[in-house]
Amino acid sequence: MRVVIAEDNVLLANGLELLLAAKGFEVAAIVEDAPGFAAAVAEHRPDVAIVDVRLPPTFRDEGIHAAIRARRRHAGLPVLVLSQYVEQQYAGELLSDGRGGVGYLLKDRVSRVSEFTDALRRVAAGGTVMDPEVIGQLLTGHSHDPVAALTRREREVLALMAEGQDNATIAARLVITENAVHKHIGNVFAKLGLSPADSGHRRVLAVLTYLSRR
Repeated sequence: MRVVIAEDNVLLANGLELLLAAKGFEVAAIVEDAPGFAAAVAEHRPDVAIVDVRLPPTFRDEGIHAAIRARRRHAGLPVLVLSQYVEQQYAGELLSDGRGGVGYLLKDRVSRVSEFTDALRRVAAGGTVMDPEVIGQLLTGHSHDPVAALTRREREVLALMAEGQDNATIAARLVITENAVHKHIGNVFAKLGLSPADSGHRRVLAVLTYLSRR
């Protein structure tokens, strides 16, 4: 699996390269800024990209917008964004096109090697992966939104969906049956107003609704 990395911190970039190589990934290019990222994606056509939210020259949001532009230009390029802090706006922006193949993780998640590489593979396969810290912050302080209508169990299921977990994993984590998970997900879709016509994207749309709460 070919990977392009956009990260200006040399130590982290080199660490990612070594980690990924040890796990069977091929790092096609490492770049330090948004223009370099755009050029590397066009040249190497990676299976997935890893992008820091903040890149030179201003270190504000160059990375996230470079990722969004790349997904538009290259047919939904799978992108895993890394951030030092929980920044809810950026997580929502990343999901704004309503498609899968996106992830948003805090940088300290990289040290959990198996968890990180599993998330990267899920994003490359078209899944949606959100950091549990982002989800935890979004669970508090919002009472007037569609998610407020969900039961405690439905919220738990939706939180795990936002982490990118499949039904079998959700069932195991919550110690319930897969049929029960399927039922809870159906209830989530109904309460969030996601019709069967959106069947191909309802998991992503549900997560987007979750992350766009203000």
